Amino acid sequence: MHWCETNRADYILGLARNARLTRAISVSMQQANEQHQATGRSARVFQELTYRTRKSWSATRSVVAKAEVLPGKTNLRFVVTSLSRQDWVARALYEDLYCARGEMENRIKQCQLDLFADCTSTATLENNTGRRARAAVRSGV
Repeated sequence: MHWCETNRADYILGLARNARLTRAISVSMQQANEQHQATGRSARVFQELTYRTRKSWSATRSVVAKAEVLPGKTNLRFVVTSLSRQDWVARALYEDLYCARGEMENRIKQCQLDLFADCTSTATLENNTGRRARAAVRSGV
């Protein structure tokens, strides 16, 4: 984060849950629980907060928290970001930006594992998945 800030590169990174963060979003967690109890459906409440670790961070940073209650369990998630609160509301930053990044990582992993693409350096799925097969044909395998 410090390197990104020094080099004026924006970031959004997953942040490990801890007791201080969990306490900081207890009201949001209660709201999500009440929504879940009222509807019987999954409920999400997003909260923006500022946070600083006691030792490892050099500055206070912006954190977005997701307090979610699913049938039978709770799901707390946190991301730390340099992106402006004026440009991104908490829900959009988490769902539209952070989760979209994760979805892209899943597609890359799918190409590499499920479709046997050993390299994903081209722009199209067809080129990435066909490389191994074309190499095998060229080598006579």
